[in-house]
Amino acid sequence: MSQLHIYHHHQPEVRLLECSDPALIAAELAAVGVHFEQWQTTRELAPNALDSEILQAYNNDIIRLKQLGGYQTVDVIALQKGNPNAASLREKFLFEHTHSEDEVRFFVAGQGLFCLHIQDKVFQVLCQQGDLISVPQNTPHWFDMGSDPEFTAIRLFNNTEGWIATETGSDIATQFPLLD
Repeated sequence: MSQLHIYHHHQPEVRLLECSDPALIAAELAAVGVHFEQWQTTRELAPNALDSEILQAYNNDIIRLKQLGGYQTVDVIALQKGNPNAASLREKFLFEHTHSEDEVRFFVAGQGLFCLHIQDKVFQVLCQQGDLISVPQNTPHWFDMGSDPEFTAIRLFNNTEGWIATETGSDIATQFPLLD
């Protein structure tokens, strides 16, 4: 179940809001410029589906987003439970950073926690199967995939180089709860 927790950025022990209603999550995030929606596939996907099959299953939504956001490239990223590189992969995203483009992710399977530092608040969005999040360019954030990650996600990019992060230098990501 998708979840949103909102904290004041200096009080990680106090939740200002906790909700799991997708409409409320979308409204709260829209108020700070973050896009959240849920997609449905028109066909069943096997657990070991090829990237091309995944992209085809969500093709209509991908085309719509590409037209709206000017995204040039789309790919699929997947991690399976028990990955021996899980700890190092997790660390790659657990620091506050920004991007010069939107960070757009759709969760085909599994889950991930996006933590957005906007003004004086931290918005923790637990995205699960069917959730799409678009973090606007230059928004400070970090991402947690958990200690034993398992997810498949579609990524959309404005640039052809893909994921490029600029570290903010803040240690705020170490102060907030993460996935188990």
